[in-house]
Amino acid sequence: MTWHDRTPQQIAGQFSSDLERGLTDEAAARVLSEVGENKLQGKPPKTLLQRFAAQLKDTMVIILIIAAVISTVLAVMEGHGDFLEPAVILFIVILNAVLGVFQESKAEKVLDALKDMSTPHARVVRSGREQIISSAELVPGDILVLEAGDYVPADARLIESSSLQCEESALTGESVPAQKDAAATVEERAPLGDRVNMVYSGCSVTYGRAKAIVTSTGMSSQIGQIAAILDSQQDTATPLQHKLEKMGKTLGLVALGVCAVIFIIGLIGGTPIKEIFMTAISLAVAAIPEGLPAIVTIVLAVGVSKMVQKNALIRRLPAVETLGSASVICSDKTGTLTQNRMTVTACWVPRRQERADGEDLLDEVGAPDTPAEVVSLLKLATLCCDGKVLEQPDGSLQHIGDPTETAIVAAALQAGEKQEQLNADYPRMFDLPFDSDRKLMTTVNMIDGRLHVIVKGAFDILAPRCSGQIETARKANDQMAQNALRVLAVAHKVIEVLPPEDESASLEQDLSLIGLIGMIDPPRQEAKDAIATCKKAGIRPIMITGDHVVTASAIASQMGILQEGQKAITGAQLQEMSDEQLAATIGDYSVYARVTPQDKIRIVKAWQQKGQIVAMTGDGVNDAPALKAADIGCAMGITGTDVAKGAADMVLTDDNFATIVVAVREGRGIFQNIVKSVKFLLSCNIGEIFTVLASMLAGFGAPLSAIQLLWVNLVTDGLPALALGMDAPGSDVMDDPPRPKDKGIFDGPMWLHIVLQGLMLAALTVTSYVLGRYVFAENSVAEGRTMAFLVLALSQMFHIFGARTRRSIFKSNPFANRYLNLAVLASIALILAVALIPPVAGIFGMVHLPLAAWGCVLGLSVLPVPIVEIAKLFSRNK
Repeated sequence: MTWHDRTPQQIAGQFSSDLERGLTDEAAARVLSEVGENKLQGKPPKTLLQRFAAQLKDTMVIILIIAAVISTVLAVMEGHGDFLEPAVILFIVILNAVLGVFQESKAEKVLDALKDMSTPHARVVRSGREQIISSAELVPGDILVLEAGDYVPADARLIESSSLQCEESALTGESVPAQKDAAATVEERAPLGDRVNMVYSGCSVTYGRAKAIVTSTGMSSQIGQIAAILDSQQDTATPLQHKLEKMGKTLGLVALGVCAVIFIIGLIGGTPIKEIFMTAISLAVAAIPEGLPAIVTIVLAVGVSKMVQKNALIRRLPAVETLGSASVICSDKTGTLTQNRMTVTACWVPRRQERADGEDLLDEVGAPDTPAEVVSLLKLATLCCDGKVLEQPDGSLQHIGDPTETAIVAAALQAGEKQEQLNADYPRMFDLPFDSDRKLMTTVNMIDGRLHVIVKGAFDILAPRCSGQIETARKANDQMAQNALRVLAVAHKVIEVLPPEDESASLEQDLSLIGLIGMIDPPRQEAKDAIATCKKAGIRPIMITGDHVVTASAIASQMGILQEGQKAITGAQLQEMSDEQLAATIGDYSVYARVTPQDKIRIVKAWQQKGQIVAMTGDGVNDAPALKAADIGCAMGITGTDVAKGAADMVLTDDNFATIVVAVREGRGIFQNIVKSVKFLLSCNIGEIFTVLASMLAGFGAPLSAIQLLWVNLVTDGLPALALGMDAPGSDVMDDPPRPKDKGIFDGPMWLHIVLQGLMLAALTVTSYVLGRYVFAENSVAEGRTMAFLVLALSQMFHIFGARTRRSIFKSNPFANRYLNLAVLASIALILAVALIPPVAGIFGMVHLPLAAWGCVLGLSVLPVPIVEIAKLFSRNK
């Protein structure tokens, strides 16, 4: 139901209220019992146990739990009672779950932040008397009394207003307070930002006063509708989660297949069933990279710590990688791409000799050679301002009051004219405050012993009252408007005496136009540079704002978002389009103006339907639902509302759009590292599978015991794979386009490389087993397994240096990652400990090797380096 297209009398009649006396106390209590308290409701938050259980639903985690059960069965069947393996696996599972719960524990604060936006008290008229009540007790039909500085506790239709202005940027995205007018007639289909006869819950009164009749409370208010949308949005699974889920299912099938194949081969070869069962199960466990979830979690956590140092706070671990995959960034304008502060950028002043046709009419404010006439204009305009700009000890400026006025005061300050000194030198003798009927503000100041009248307001209102170069000024006004500047005209005259109060309107007649002041919420330069970098990286920037389409288009053009062939569209036009039409034409539009929270979600989802990974930035309450619906939401940390921060996956603590580029780079680097770690782990696991399969098919039996396989798979692989994830992003990480959403972690050629590398490791291991069993001993399975274990483990340590880069290790520094160097040394120490410390060697079935066998172990272990280098050379020349 709409209220802005109805009169206060109609609304009062519907709620059985009185515009003068309000509701009776009894009627208010009855309505409160019917509609409920003026509070926002939400789904009950998940308990800690529910959140922990949700972390255990991932396929890889389920496989790990199954692996722990199988390892326990294996330990029982072997009779050694060694439950270290299942304990380690369960530790990994619990660690992952705890980290996940910790990172996501703030999610339920989104609706709490929305609730906190309601003011605790409200001033109302009930039973004919003014009283202060809890805002939770407000009901439709109550008469609100509002003054400057008040927060609006509920949606309400204005009954009367005087110079009322409301700050609504959190709902509409506009950086300038909205002018309100109780007498305005508003069409039913008017967008939220144009409903000038309404005030909305969660917004604030910055100027003037008003009375209003409450129309909507709680979840029925505009902010309540946003809360409902936000509550209904499901968290979007990240691309990395999708890919790991898919890979986990594949590995699970591989593990089952390995069990079946080994079991059949063993039965055909006459191997005892118990031995076949233990070998098959241990190899199936070895086929699954148990350390992978922990490695991915830790690599992402390291990325998060790096991002904090670079002013990006990550609330969910996978968000780092997701942003690296982003192909579309939908950005709010106000406070995100712009500075959220009105700034004077151009002025026009009359000249003794008018400028020639075609010559620029405007003077740039802030330039070193700002003309004296412009400084004089700013000086007089400052005298006609109530807004203040205070210089802080750190040199920053605090703006207090109407943003258009504080922009003028700040521009005068920049020109060397301080407001306090001006007010002291030229005291104000009289003023006519701004009101929405006149759309003018007038002051009378004593300047050099004479009374000077200064009037400021919109050019179209002030021009008919002025003499001077009006047509030239009109051209300048049009030029500023085309550049999306907000324009204020300033006029002046000298009087001898102040007129009587009932004739004060005469002050605003027979004026001389002294100039125009153009201001805008300017774009951030760093955001402009960041947009250029994003486009170079194949990322499409999109502007979504509640501002007017002309202003949005001008800013978007300046920043390089809106280019030739691309269009801007308004929320009203969007509402005329079906979801199917929007999805079909979504690529045509780079600017969406005057949009609602629902429109923002439609835009995000339309891009997602086209297979794009969508990042959404914003700072207002109106951005929160889209932040949650996007693949990754990025909120502003300084100017952003708590609601936006709570809904986002990432918070930019410096409110700098350019930080997103840093996050994209970091995200892409993290994904590269995860791919390298997974590639290394899988090539090692496949090597283990092929080692057992080849040896058993050849009739040699199992070349490794179950505990040897598990030790290599869990301990010696894990540390180097984790350290591999600490590599710095490559210098070319931003040169490639984003990865398609449906592309897996590995493509076909990558899988081929993994399989070939696994075959290489298997060939070396089987060779060492045969040498150890038949050459260095007379059919000694123990000696063969000892050599096979050492070659399999040590060859992986050498192999990892070639696997960390596609370039030749001779053209790069293979030891640049100090974490990897330390991890490899630690793993080698663990491998040698198993082989050389007698008590440990006995547990693992290791025996003493002759010196020649050790030389053979070292020679075979080093071979992956030249083999991989030759393969790289071949692939480059291909």
